[in-house]
Amino acid sequence: MLRCPTAVRTLGNLMENYSQIPSAHQKAHFHYNHTDSANFSRWTAKECYQFMYARPWHKVVDFYADMVKGHTSLSGLFGKETQAEHEDAEIREDHEKSEVVSFPVKDRGGRWDRVTFKIVLSYHGGSFDGWQKQPALNTVQGLVERSLGQFVDERKAQLLKDKNLPLEACTVVAGRTDKGVSASQQVCSFYTWRKDIKIQDVKDAIDKAAPGKIRVVSLTKVSRDFHPNFSAKWRHYLYLFPIDDALNGEQDGQMWINSCTDVHQQNECGKSAIDESNVDVMDDDNDELVHGNKPTKFKVSKVNRLLGQLEGKLLSYKMFARDLKASRNTGPPTECFVFHARAIEISIPCAKGGGHMKTMCIELVANRFLRRMVRVLVATAIREAAAGADDGALLRLMDATCRRATAPPAPPDGLCMVDVGYTDYDRRNCLIP
Repeated sequence: MLRCPTAVRTLGNLMENYSQIPSAHQKAHFHYNHTDSANFSRWTAKECYQFMYARPWHKVVDFYADMVKGHTSLSGLFGKETQAEHEDAEIREDHEKSEVVSFPVKDRGGRWDRVTFKIVLSYHGGSFDGWQKQPALNTVQGLVERSLGQFVDERKAQLLKDKNLPLEACTVVAGRTDKGVSASQQVCSFYTWRKDIKIQDVKDAIDKAAPGKIRVVSLTKVSRDFHPNFSAKWRHYLYLFPIDDALNGEQDGQMWINSCTDVHQQNECGKSAIDESNVDVMDDDNDELVHGNKPTKFKVSKVNRLLGQLEGKLLSYKMFARDLKASRNTGPPTECFVFHARAIEISIPCAKGGGHMKTMCIELVANRFLRRMVRVLVATAIREAAAGADDGALLRLMDATCRRATAPPAPPDGLCMVDVGYTDYDRRNCLIP
């Protein structure tokens, strides 16, 4: 094959110029320029990412699996007990006792003359590909809607049949969880015009769908105007961050992290603790976890002080969110009011081998959370604590000009949706005082 020398030289010049000019099709990695005194001790995005994933996450995943099966509970870690966690699923058909009631259903007809069920679920995040239903993926929503398909009314069943669609119900949820995120008391609802449905049958249908992976905590008939998302006044999340199996020592509450931990280490299940699809995002020639003169320790009490600055304030958390729609990337849609933000050291029981593992527990309660906001907050708070930033560091990051100012999201394995509230916030519902 003949080649034109002029064409070859021209192509070479174009490639050289292209390599010097970043474009939308050429990935350019750079770090946010922090201007505070902790700038040179702050981990880079890759260092933070590796630090977060080089933890024994399989032990946290096993703990959440036991929680779904009812063998342990979140409140039990703090010496508290709740009725729902120590009894069988709560069944209520009396509308007068449900959280959101404006009038009895029987007083109105037409489209209001239908039965709405409020379902509180506990599920294991490691067993599903997130909440939202997606083609060819095992999601919580898909499983629940298939289980409830037998309870849809005849009109909808015929409509689905005419369109050659599977017989499935339609559910609404309080908040969608990502792949790997567990839930203790997630809230969803569905409705039907059938009046012959027994609540116990609905519970059995869901519990039998995936035993040990999803469980009905409570099931209630509620008013037509109940909406799991829009009626909610607060959401409650808990994040468990392992600090055992990665410690050289512990002195005065300082967590000394082993800087030689291999981020690609295998967990006991034979699977990498890292989502392989994300590994190349931080890839470069330096494979050390934390290098140079950067600190490799942090205090749980410091993380607690950093998070405490967020309490009682309405702030824009767009710097702590990821993958937001353009229409919801500025202004009021990014504002959240944090009621409670605390961190404490606790121990969780190990399902395999017995014993306990030290973890840092971060508890967050807010009127709402943006996408991946909790995980970014957790990772950024740990990074700032290790860097020795002052207590107002998270507040200053609210005014950053680029999301690279905050850390990459912490692993989803440690996150759990504790519950959703439909009454005014009460601090007594929190696990950490």
